[in-house]
Amino acid sequence: MSSPLRSFLFVPGDSERKIAKIADSPADAVILDLEDAVSAGRKPLARQLVAEFVAAAAGGPQLWVRMNPLDTEHALADLAAVVASGPAGIMIPKIDGPADVLRVHNYLEVLEAAHGLEPGGIRVLPVATETPRAPFRLGEFADAGIRRLYGLTWGAEDLSAALGASTNLGPTGEWATTYQMVRSLTLMAARAADVEAVETLYVDIRDDDGLGESSRRARAEGFSGRIAIHPGQVDTINAAFTPSADEVDFARRVVEAFSADVGTVALDGKMLDLPHLKQAERVLALAGHIQAP
Repeated sequence: MSSPLRSFLFVPGDSERKIAKIADSPADAVILDLEDAVSAGRKPLARQLVAEFVAAAAGGPQLWVRMNPLDTEHALADLAAVVASGPAGIMIPKIDGPADVLRVHNYLEVLEAAHGLEPGGIRVLPVATETPRAPFRLGEFADAGIRRLYGLTWGAEDLSAALGASTNLGPTGEWATTYQMVRSLTLMAARAADVEAVETLYVDIRDDDGLGESSRRARAEGFSGRIAIHPGQVDTINAAFTPSADEVDFARRVVEAFSADVGTVALDGKMLDLPHLKQAERVLALAGHIQAP
């Protein structure tokens, strides 16, 4: 598996003007949206534009597609339209649990075979907390055996709507308790399943300092990347999820110290054990210097 993706930028699938700018984006990945950003009447046009763009693209960010929810008439039409063009991955919204992701996996198996594509080559990234049932099933991803699962991400907007909440924020502007809980569970579920944890979007597109601080905190907690909803957020997210030169240097020294196949080592006056090695490997993976574990 290649280095974790730091930034996923949403682009409406029916906007030729915005799609035309993708090749120059600094985002690690772009998610061409067929769901919320596209009205029902324009979804066929969006499928066509997205499929044609993905098929013709050369270089630039990885190209992912957000399909419509499985319980809508659009879901299978989305997959049938875009899989042949070979996107890097599919984002799956509003799932109830791993069973929904397995359904998409099975659809992709059939479509990949039909179009002569590498089996399992198209990854999946479910938004794993958008329904009231979904948080209760997050731990099941660890045993679901979904080989094409890239990671898990979470969302507060659709969940708050599903819960009938008037806000998803607390008095201080931080996430309210319910959303802090599902965020933490998503992080733990991703790590239990040995996949990436992707932080949700930052709503205020004008607050670059807040985005940077929030993203740095997310990386410190264990998230490896973040969703962007505006091109102006991408550089800040990339910087926050890229380890500093000092972090990379220390991580390299930790990995080298464990190269003698020992369980503990002394480095800079501190005793380090295998959890420190795993963390060093994560830092190097985020920096793009080694393959992610």
